[in-house]
Amino acid sequence: MTATNAGPVGPPIRRIVVRSVNWLGDAVMTTPALMRLREALPDTEIHLLSPQKLAALWLAHPAVDRVVAFGPGEGIWQVSRRIRREGADVSLILPNSLRSALEPWLARVPRRIGIATRGRRWWLTGAVEPDPRAARMRKRSPEEIRAGLQEARAIPPTPPPESHHTRHYLRLVGVLGADPTPIAPVLRVTDDERTAMQATLMAALPPGARDQAEAGWIGINPGAEYGPAKRWPAENFGRLLQDLRARGCRLPVVVFGGGADVEAARLVASHGSGNVVNLAGRTGLRELMAAMTRLRVLVTNDTGPMHVAAALGVPVVVPFGSTSPELTGPGLPGDPRHHLLRAGVPCAPCFLRQCPIDLRCLTRISPDQVTDAVMLVLGTVASLPSP
Repeated sequence: MTATNAGPVGPPIRRIVVRSVNWLGDAVMTTPALMRLREALPDTEIHLLSPQKLAALWLAHPAVDRVVAFGPGEGIWQVSRRIRREGADVSLILPNSLRSALEPWLARVPRRIGIATRGRRWWLTGAVEPDPRAARMRKRSPEEIRAGLQEARAIPPTPPPESHHTRHYLRLVGVLGADPTPIAPVLRVTDDERTAMQATLMAALPPGARDQAEAGWIGINPGAEYGPAKRWPAENFGRLLQDLRARGCRLPVVVFGGGADVEAARLVASHGSGNVVNLAGRTGLRELMAAMTRLRVLVTNDTGPMHVAAALGVPVVVPFGSTSPELTGPGLPGDPRHHLLRAGVPCAPCFLRQCPIDLRCLTRISPDQVTDAVMLVLGTVASLPSP
């Protein structure tokens, strides 16, 4: 198909306002759709309406011409006025919320495209039906989990490929003539950002550990904003550092985390041997991204930084607990550079924030299993193609 800026029907599209999703990991999973949109409409201006907390993610991104950020205190009328000022022909609405569909309707955007859920059909000119093949996130009740364990139910069937969230967003841009074929998520970091972060990390290491840093770093991300049911125990991350050292790995380690993860990061870092840099609570989004470009591998829970690392071409090792890699796994589904570990228990995935029983989905993934996966990545990463 020849790329144009007209879309499949209607007059040429001069400008699109894309309403971003609200969470970091979800935002990264929208990047394949944005890249496909840019590919299909190379002459169309793509303006991204983003929550302020995620606005920096889109700096230097090849699919975005302009970022319009709104703060957490701005109401629907304020955001709709922002949209109206952009003068867009089309609004592409990535979230599934009612509010995100009302915003461009109030802004009088002529074409409004989004998924037809939760009474939104009335506010859309292009209501896209959800893919009937896709499995949905359904939280299990504590009673259902306990009953299933007592009955020794089998592990739930694997969801089909159409269930991954990247497919959801690709389905939307397909309405505008974009190719819905999956591609890997993409983020960009500038050379200046890489250089500045390399200097910061090297300065934080003792002189004797700096030679090893030339070969790259191991990243550890022990937090997960969603809740404790997604967090592999912090002491296991610490044990991992000890196991890697016992196996002869001398690469320096950088520990990541937000403000809520400072204590967990401190615990993990305490298991290091003088070659650990703890950045928890000390980086903004762009600094996090720049630091991740120095990594050989990131060991992380299923959380936003997992998606960021994968979109920057970094292999990730992930103990999955209450969530499903078939729905929200990192990178392009099936990418062999990533190792997604599961305990194989019948209660997972439950999609709950807190485990109502004993967190067996995570505690049955041992540090030895994670260490094996990290060593496998370190031995093969140089031979894998870039995304």
